[in-house]
Amino acid sequence: MPYLSIRGARLYYEDTGGSGEPVLFSHGLLWDSRLFHRQVEALRGHYRCIVYDHRGQGLSEAPPGDSVIGLRTVYEDAVAVIQALGLAPVHFVGQSMGGFVGLRVAARHPELLRSLSLLDSSAAAELPLTLARYRLLTALTHWLGLRPVVDRIMSLYFGRTFMRDPDRTAERALLRQQLVANPRAVWRAMQGVIHRRSVEGELHRIVTPTLVLVGDEDAVTVPEVAERLHQRIRGARLKRLPCGGHMCILEQPQAVNVALGDFLEEVERTSLQEEVLAVG
Repeated sequence: MPYLSIRGARLYYEDTGGSGEPVLFSHGLLWDSRLFHRQVEALRGHYRCIVYDHRGQGLSEAPPGDSVIGLRTVYEDAVAVIQALGLAPVHFVGQSMGGFVGLRVAARHPELLRSLSLLDSSAAAELPLTLARYRLLTALTHWLGLRPVVDRIMSLYFGRTFMRDPDRTAERALLRQQLVANPRAVWRAMQGVIHRRSVEGELHRIVTPTLVLVGDEDAVTVPEVAERLHQRIRGARLKRLPCGGHMCILEQPQAVNVALGDFLEEVERTSLQEEVLAVG
């Protein structure tokens, strides 16, 4: 299996190859690179698609010991992945936790990105009441694994429309099984995510073309959070999906594919126009 040696850890990745512009996908907490398989299938004919697993999640190694895997570490990993694979400037697509990473890359290393897509994500730190609830979920995961809390996590991650749809019962069961399969050690990544610092004060630095996508039923990063990102990132586009929860990418993959495809085409078209004007 393909691995990158990144800053003392081996990170699992997959690369479709090809001559198209590169797109790097960064997954959400408790998931892995499989999260994007429908987006990769939709885009690989025109783009070079790269997915990877965050340190301590999926097939990537966790650092030794029992320490928290902080978001700063995960962000620095992403920068190293882009550099190691020679992807810059890359289209960066981040879902939830992956969006936390993408925001930091865009604000601190704008030269690495061609565009930024934020799927159900946020620049803010957790609010005190929410943080207390997440600390409890993390502590239970640390000692007992995800099984005792998986139903609560499902209700947070997925919108009510998806959760109540009788035609998607089998799909929900498979996703629940995938969450339960996380090892207890995933609490280290959970702890790092819930205690992340706000980067709202850095949003003015982002000049990368940005798409902000959110589901109307997202209870984790509510639509108002996406509205704030849209307002504070210069020139950002906002796309709201009806009947989608925090995992729009799984609940409405086709709608996400259309939104992503349209945005990437727009970025390419604008870049080409700017190149023509520069030559002229």
